[in-house]
Amino acid sequence: MPDTLPTIETPTIEAPTIEAPTIETDVLVIGTGPAGSACALTLVRNGIKPMVVNKYGWTAQTPRAHITNPRTMEVLSDLGVKDEALRHAVPHTMMGENTFCASLSGPEFGRIPTWGTDPDIARNYALASPETNYDITQNLMEPVLLGNAAHSGANVQFHTEFLHYEQDTTGVTSTLQNRLTGQKHYVRSRYLVGADGANSTVARIADLPLEGTPDKEGSMNIVFNADLSEYVAHRQSVLYWVIQDGSDVGGLGMGVVRMVRPWNRWLAIWGYDLNVGQPDVDEEKAVKVVHDLVGDDTINVEIDSISFWKVNEVYATHLQDRRVFCMGDAVHRHPPTKGLGSNTSIQDGYNLGWKLALVIKGRAGESLLESYSQERAPVARQVVTGANRCIRTFFPIIGTLGLMDVKSPEEAKANVMSMLDDTEEAKARRDQLIDAVAGTRDVFDNPGIEICHRYESAAVDADFSQKPEPAGDLEVMFENTTFPGARMVHAWILKNGRKVSTLNVCGHYRFTLFTGISGKAWSGAAETVSHELGVNIETVIIGPGQKHQDVFGDYRRLREVEESGAILVRPDQHIGWRALKLSDSPAADLRIAMKNILGL
Repeated sequence: MPDTLPTIETPTIEAPTIEAPTIETDVLVIGTGPAGSACALTLVRNGIKPMVVNKYGWTAQTPRAHITNPRTMEVLSDLGVKDEALRHAVPHTMMGENTFCASLSGPEFGRIPTWGTDPDIARNYALASPETNYDITQNLMEPVLLGNAAHSGANVQFHTEFLHYEQDTTGVTSTLQNRLTGQKHYVRSRYLVGADGANSTVARIADLPLEGTPDKEGSMNIVFNADLSEYVAHRQSVLYWVIQDGSDVGGLGMGVVRMVRPWNRWLAIWGYDLNVGQPDVDEEKAVKVVHDLVGDDTINVEIDSISFWKVNEVYATHLQDRRVFCMGDAVHRHPPTKGLGSNTSIQDGYNLGWKLALVIKGRAGESLLESYSQERAPVARQVVTGANRCIRTFFPIIGTLGLMDVKSPEEAKANVMSMLDDTEEAKARRDQLIDAVAGTRDVFDNPGIEICHRYESAAVDADFSQKPEPAGDLEVMFENTTFPGARMVHAWILKNGRKVSTLNVCGHYRFTLFTGISGKAWSGAAETVSHELGVNIETVIIGPGQKHQDVFGDYRRLREVEESGAILVRPDQHIGWRALKLSDSPAADLRIAMKNILGL
């Protein structure tokens, strides 16, 4: 018997080479936040089934954005998800009295009715829109948008990270990676939409031009559960502004206690110095922050999450690179003042979706897609600069209370208490405080910047040299107009005897042509042009004895065209063209306008 056993060679087995698969789709959407989800839903409503990816396991887990303004509610209504979204909403009546105080249990410095609850401002909102403000948190909004997109045919994939793209004259090839398996694969799409947040990889590769200042201030969010009914139920609001030492959120000099669900789920916002660095905050420190803001260290606090964010003032001046488009926080990054972030993002997706659908179907030229950046880049600039500018409206409150540059908590308390003195100086400061609180109106009620965007682009057929100048500040006040580029006017009319807004009878993934009884010839023109171009144009004739009646006279007062004239409204409810009166060749006029809008 040999001393050693013979050596047996084991054959080497090589793992088979698996080529990364390539998936084909018309549109690939990166990100399932408000922008990406709204874009996906708009696409499926217009007959295109996109692929949507998210590198995480689900949609947003924390409340994040929450104010949902009237224009966004109009969009949700048009997309058919308004009722579902409202099931998650805090009612408008509970949003109301923003309170400025030393703590929730401490001295109160003033309140201001907000989000359209002030009677004077409510009138302005009512003239502007059939909808109102609601509080719908981002973690509840995203599943509504994305869920409906998925149920209607969108291909949604989680745990899938976007890595890179390359584009050519016919499409975009994106490299994706499954974060669970590590396997890479490719997606070939005709178009790519980057809705991947403030650190957008798509925007970086596209090298979009960015302006502004990033990382201006540091803040942290603490989501917690606590029954605060004792301190808030008598002054219902979504925001409580707490003026105390160290609570410098976004450079405001205040901390914030934000209602998530009344009155036991909350989000506390606290500031930190970026120059010092992100603080190490454990649960014990988070509870201390909450107790300080509430002013009661006996309440039971359950910490849900702690996260950090930075105040930015950054916007892209161009939102697309040929077949690649960016939207949402990827192209407008700003503080939450004015409550515009999620709203603007949803409206970005709503603007682009119908345009992509028409181009993919061959009903419009590629130039229609250029109008996305032409229309939404000015909005990005407006909301970013507006949100940052209105931060300054808080400073007079801090100054009046004597809290600018104080050197100790004792000095701060003494300065505040001196306002109670029976002196001329204290009296003047008390008057100034009332004015200072009222001066924050610009932070909360902005029907102009929320609703009044007026587009100038290739997708609007108009002589913009004739555009009327607004009479007031279009950021704060709303003005109705039917000049092309504006959103369709809101007028109450009857439809089959039931009261509806003009906004309820347009949109719906088609063009709409409004006219009167003496303009009935537009109906035949719309039918002819619709058949020729393969694009649905529905005519709405408003008048006595018609399906749609102007019984209140609102539409006549707002239409700015003769009864025989016509107003052509795009699928996104913005006016694309108008005719002041009926001509001898309505079909030719409408055909030219539609071709100009569609880029044909």
